[in-house]
Parts: sequence; structure tokens; C-alpha cells
Amino acid sequence: MTLKLSTGLRDKLLAQSSLKALLEAGDGGCIRIFTGPVPNTADAAETGTLLCVITKGSAASGTPGSTLTFEATAAGGVLAKDVDVWSGVNVATGQAAYYRHVATGDTGAASTTEVRMQGAVAVLGAELNLSSVALVNGATQTINSYVVAAPTL
Repeated sequence: MTLKLSTGLRDKLLAQSSLKALLEAGDGGCIRIFTGPVPNTADAAETGTLLCVITKGSAASGTPGSTLTFEATAAGGVLAKDVDVWSGVNVATGQAAYYRHVATGDTGAASTTEVRMQGAVAVLGAELNLSSVALVNGATQTINSYVVAAPTL
């Protein structure tokens, strides 16, 4: 799977702000991890079962201090997560298939205005790599490394 950007994110990148600012805006962003099937676009409604919501330090999504933040600057066309702990407690058991990096207020419904990034989840070679894609309800899921790379021309 290739990283997919929602129409809302693309429109705002073109006319309003940086990717970093958009993903950290307002109440901040979180990463939602799901089982399949994978939606065709980041504009489509979420599908599958929600397995985990990743925030800063497993804080409740939308609370002060829960925002996932990135390094202050990008290097070599890559924006990396900061040194904070990004984690969440799994809310279901299942095989992780895809994720969405979204604003905390995103309802998950079909939208062409929400700021979203969607990518594959795997152990290796995906947009989000985890130590295991078999998530177990109640276990803590931690993301140690997360980068977004701008394509070369």
C-alpha cells in the first residue's frame, strides 16, 4: 500500500500550512490502527475493527498533552516523530492491516475535508511497522519509529 492523503489534507497543504502543523493542529492528532479491509482512499469511511488509538504516552485522545508531535525540522525530505513515547492500549484483538493518522475529532465517516494520512501496517516494509501485527486486547502498543517522507521529483 502507498501512503494515501485525504483531499482535505492535500488542499490544506497546497494553500494553508505545513504537514507538521496540520498533523499537530488543534487538539492534535492520533493514529488509529484497524483490521482490514483497507479503504480505497483516505477520504472513505473507516472500515474493519478499531484495534488501538495511539497518542502521546497513551493519554486519552483529545486531552491536553495527548498530541502526537514531530521533530522541529525535517531532514532529507523526511519528517520524524519526536522523542516522546507514542503508545496506546489495544481495545480489541486482531490483525492490524492499516492505520490512519487523523485529528482527534475525526469521526471516521467519509469526508473530503478531514486531514488524514492512511497507510499499511506490517512488521517490515510498510508505512507503519510494528513488532507484531497480531494485536491483543489490553496490551500496550508502542510506536518507536514513525517517519513521513516527501516524494522526490
